[in-house]
Amino acid sequence: MSNNLKNSKTKGIEILKIILYNSSVRYQKMKGMRYTARQKRKALQLWQDENEDIFKVCSRFKCTERSLWRWKALYDGTLESLENKSSRPLTPHPNSHTIEEKTAIINLFKKKPDISYNEAFGILRAKNAYKRSYGGFYNFILKNNIRPHKLVEKYIPQPYETPEMLGVKWQMDVKYVPVVCYKGVMIHYDDNKYYQYTMIDEATRERFLYPYKEHNIQSTLDFVKRAIAYFGYAPAIIQTDNGSEFTNIKKPNQKEPKIHALDILLNKLNIRHQLIRAYTPRQNGKVERSHRSDQESFYNHLKFKTYNELKKKMMAWNITYNNRPHSSLRNREGKRVWWSPLEKRADLLNLLEEKKEEFDKVRFLKKEKCKTIRQIYKVA
Repeated sequence: MSNNLKNSKTKGIEILKIILYNSSVRYQKMKGMRYTARQKRKALQLWQDENEDIFKVCSRFKCTERSLWRWKALYDGTLESLENKSSRPLTPHPNSHTIEEKTAIINLFKKKPDISYNEAFGILRAKNAYKRSYGGFYNFILKNNIRPHKLVEKYIPQPYETPEMLGVKWQMDVKYVPVVCYKGVMIHYDDNKYYQYTMIDEATRERFLYPYKEHNIQSTLDFVKRAIAYFGYAPAIIQTDNGSEFTNIKKPNQKEPKIHALDILLNKLNIRHQLIRAYTPRQNGKVERSHRSDQESFYNHLKFKTYNELKKKMMAWNITYNNRPHSSLRNREGKRVWWSPLEKRADLLNLLEEKKEEFDKVRFLKKEKCKTIRQIYKVA
């Protein structure tokens, strides 16, 4: 009886080892993972030289028992014997392209090098009884480099000169307020559209936002006046995209485009209007990046029923944005500091007082013309 108990115990322990080993390999081993020659030799040394249990070795190296025995048969004492050999098959796949199909494709592209893929595929199906799928035909051309792809030069971002002093350059853009945020009575889809105008100072990242019901020239002119009153100074440059609310696009039969109302206003205020390259929003990157923050931190959680409610919530978000820290701001030594835009503005104002000669004069408004954000929004 005692011998039978001992045998049953040993068998039970071995079964447990196998179960634990299989579960560890099943859940830990990466599918298709290949071992290096050094890893194989280390596993064999642990098993053969140090007399470690084979199940423990398999669990540690996440391999199977069969792999250890195979490595043992290959190992002749040198590291080269354990190197991984090529796994490429010696014979072609039975479903691969035949020699006749390959020659037909190659000859067709030699005769007509500028032929389109669709036309070539149709000719092969009609004249050569080609029965492959279009995807297989296209992959064969790419894999065998029958028609090499044209290499497209990767865009290398050019360095952007961000002004070091406030009042040098502003960026202006418009963002559509998501219709999903509107929870009021919807009479028509177009009647419930709202637009967020944004102005950002490049040096301080301070922003001014204001919502409008219309996306037109009148809204643009009104917004510029409100932005100047909010910031308390006029910039040297305002940079915008090529939208119709900012500029007039030149027509084919027109020598010069008509002067835009925004350009007339900026000329009176002695502000240069700078346009970015068409279809290149990255040149207005600071205001575009701020719109992403608007979507993530404001519009994803916004619900409003009326225009006045939208104004109140947008004003609160504008105050929050200008008072929260930003990772893009630097101190005078050029080190990253987690300042808010208003803290950066205060630091630049102190710098302007200390070193007036080094910077151009900032055109500050008179105190009577400056307004707080609550006065501009007309919210109590």
